[in-house]
Amino acid sequence: MAQLTVRNVTDQVVKALKRRAAEHGRSAEAEHREILRSALLENEVSFAERAAALRERLRSPGDSADLIRGDRDRDHAP
Repeated sequence: MAQLTVRNVTDQVVKALKRRAAEHGRSAEAEHREILRSALLENEVSFAERAAALRERLRSPGDSADLIRGDRDRDHAP
C-alpha cells in the first residue's frame, strides 16, 4: 500500500481532523484515509451505471424500425 505525505496543512485543519477523528473513534491517520476514500471513491459511478444512464438519455420515443421505415418511405415517395 502506498504512503501519502501532506505538507503545509494549517493548524485549523489539523485540529478539525483530530476533532472529527475523535468523534468517529479513529486515529487522525485513519480519519484522513476515510476522508480521502469517501471523497474520491464513494461517489464514483460504475461504468455500467454511466452506460445505463446514457442509454436512458438517448432512448428514442419510438421504435427505431418504424423511424427507419418512415424515412425510407418518405425518400422513395413519388
